[in-house]
Amino acid sequence: MTHPEFVAAYARGEIRIQIDPRGAGRHLSARLLLPFVTMPVLGIGVALALVGWVFSGFAVIAFGIIAPQLVKRSAPQFLLTQALESAAVYEEATQSGVLRITPVSRIPSPPVGGEG
Repeated sequence: MTHPEFVAAYARGEIRIQIDPRGAGRHLSARLLLPFVTMPVLGIGVALALVGWVFSGFAVIAFGIIAPQLVKRSAPQFLLTQALESAAVYEEATQSGVLRITPVSRIPSPPVGGEG
């Protein structure tokens, strides 16, 4: 399914989208380079604590631990939004198996007027 078909089918409600939460978290972490951001933030927090700014240092350390977890928790919704906007993200997410699409099966309605 191409990206324009995906966007159109999603808007019409013809597809069901399944996003692996852990996979989305890993995918987003890799795209945002979270480990390379987290380590310096934790280092700054430790440095502040060692210099004497203990509470400020602990606050920065807490932020360095909590912020990536919050980003990973919101990863499925963020990935869906990005996949709807960008063909590259859509292709990457579907090829990696993080985003799976299944058609919605429509149950035909019974005939009107009764048989008998």
